[in-house]
Amino acid sequence: MPKQDSIDPELVRELANLVTETGLTEIEVEKGDLRIRVVRRLEPVSLQVAAPAPMAAVSAPAAAAPVAGPAPVEKGKAGAAHPGAVLSPMVGTAYRRPSPDAKVFVEVGSQVAAGDKLLLVEAMKTFNEIVAPRAGTVTAVFIEDGQPVEFGEALLVIE
Repeated sequence: MPKQDSIDPELVRELANLVTETGLTEIEVEKGDLRIRVVRRLEPVSLQVAAPAPMAAVSAPAAAAPVAGPAPVEKGKAGAAHPGAVLSPMVGTAYRRPSPDAKVFVEVGSQVAAGDKLLLVEAMKTFNEIVAPRAGTVTAVFIEDGQPVEFGEALLVIE
């Protein structure tokens, strides 16, 4: 009878890769007396980038200011290159409000502090809080309530 208490490192690697690729937060496999559980801790996402190059003088500064009202919606990873972008740490469904009849967590123009809840991403029936990596003003929101999102997709911008 083979020894059941030895752990196959290749199986652990495969499970870890599966957790990462699918956006799961944990997976557990049991065979006989052997049980392997792989858990991934999700930390708030923050984007580290170099300071942007100086821009040429703008003759109409108001043209660059964000406009209040409905947030622009961009599909895919279009806004991910922005230095203030908050990216989705997983594949799932993004929700801008805690319940269908509640107010949105943040909107364009909202002032946020580091650690403030920005939205929720549901993955595998688990709601994951997406929090502000830094203080600032929300200048763009790229998603609609209930929209599917992918790993690395820009959710919103904090400047």
